[in-house]
Amino acid sequence: MLDEFGSSMLELVLPICFIVVAISIVILVYRVIVGPTNPDRAVALDSIGINMMALVGLQAINLGTDKLNDVVLLIGILLFIGTIAIAKFLEKGVIIDRYNR
Repeated sequence: MLDEFGSSMLELVLPICFIVVAISIVILVYRVIVGPTNPDRAVALDSIGINMMALVGLQAINLGTDKLNDVVLLIGILLFIGTIAIAKFLEKGVIIDRYNR
């Protein structure tokens, strides 16, 4: 009884979650393109990455596997490195400092 309820609930909720996250990504892409300032664009890019992690997690639930957990972690690590690079670029104007010695 409980297993049937859980599977029927997943069949109902998962497509709704996919649609909501996809709409969120479309809105964020608009913010990246139109964004009034560069920090707004950086936050939107970061949010797109988080939504991509959510999509992979939802797909893992949909497939009933835990094989995609590594992909979620990889996206998170790359997202963190990218956020640090964008923040450094916005603050200093360069990502890699080259000093003349």
